[in-house]
Amino acid sequence: MNIKQTDSRYVAHTYKRFDVAIVKGDGCLCYDDNGKEYIDMTSGIGVNAFGYADPVWAQAVADQAKTLQHTSNLYYTAPCAELAEILCTRTGMSRVFFSNSGAEANECAVKVARKYAAEHKGAEYYNIITLNKSFHGRTLTTLAATGQDSFHHTFLPLTDGFLYAEPNDIDGLKKLVNENKIAGILIETVQGEGGVNALDADFVKAVDMICKENDIVFMVDEVQTGNGRTGKLYSYMHFGVQPDVVSTAKGLAAGLPMGATLMSEKVADVLSYGDHGSTFGGNPVCAAAAVSVMNRMDEAFLAEVTEKGKYIKERIEAACYPVSGLGLMIGIKTKKPVSEVLAACIEKGVLCLSAKEKLRLLPPLNIPMDLLEEAVDKIIEALG
Repeated sequence: MNIKQTDSRYVAHTYKRFDVAIVKGDGCLCYDDNGKEYIDMTSGIGVNAFGYADPVWAQAVADQAKTLQHTSNLYYTAPCAELAEILCTRTGMSRVFFSNSGAEANECAVKVARKYAAEHKGAEYYNIITLNKSFHGRTLTTLAATGQDSFHHTFLPLTDGFLYAEPNDIDGLKKLVNENKIAGILIETVQGEGGVNALDADFVKAVDMICKENDIVFMVDEVQTGNGRTGKLYSYMHFGVQPDVVSTAKGLAAGLPMGATLMSEKVADVLSYGDHGSTFGGNPVCAAAAVSVMNRMDEAFLAEVTEKGKYIKERIEAACYPVSGLGLMIGIKTKKPVSEVLAACIEKGVLCLSAKEKLRLLPPLNIPMDLLEEAVDKIIEALG
């Protein structure tokens, strides 16, 4: 089979793919249909937390698949319950709703905020504030939540009730809160798709305080920043705040589709029977994979993520290129078009991503230092 021709003939043309057909992977390396080897600095856009075919992860998946692959949420299963306990214990949250993706996790967060506000302040309190340059998903509601005009023109009408504040503008945020009936505020502490832009610590703390003072549901989108990516289990932990709702996905099950919406005690019982659901949410195989991921993300492992991110930052900045982000979520401002840099990286055997005008790096969290050093060497060459 010619993979590229068959894909072009039968798969919807929604992705502008690179001219690479990946056929297998091993750790942080992958191989195309011509046998060429690449160092993967993308993790499948932040998904493969432990790279390709990780033996511990694969064993957990295989064992569960041979035991119980699906039951529906009409019944209890051990992996779902165990994962929920781990997530709540390690975050201080009280409840978890499991879904299949980041967009679904954010949809759930919006529903929680709106129901809480309706019950405590009135049905007219339905507005959600997000930030300009944010990205929260591709459903009609999460497109509306995304603070980028380019996403708002194609599928109108989008879900109503979203307002946009400028990142790091505390006064502007307060003005929106004072002039509108607000149910929730949803932020990414590092705006991934929007350019790998980390928010100022003072702004994140101000969001937390504004929400507390006005009984607004404080939500943090940890779809890309979560599950160890920034050197903390969840990125909000860098800022000394405790959200009411945390949404996550991507690296949670390290290659299988799983989203989660974590709820604090304040909103733990907002959703009741019939309010929300998911056929595949909390699937035993995905949950078993996520349990294996969470059990490996101890403090020592997260400290290594921080050190690797620091290494990349220092090397790239020494080559006179500005760097943004946290941990192993890196944005590099290029001097030539980022498309040219991406093509040069592929030619040199390194897979990277872009985010707006920046080169974006999301390597596997466990990438060995020798491969990381080799990848950075080649990236610097590609940057020119």
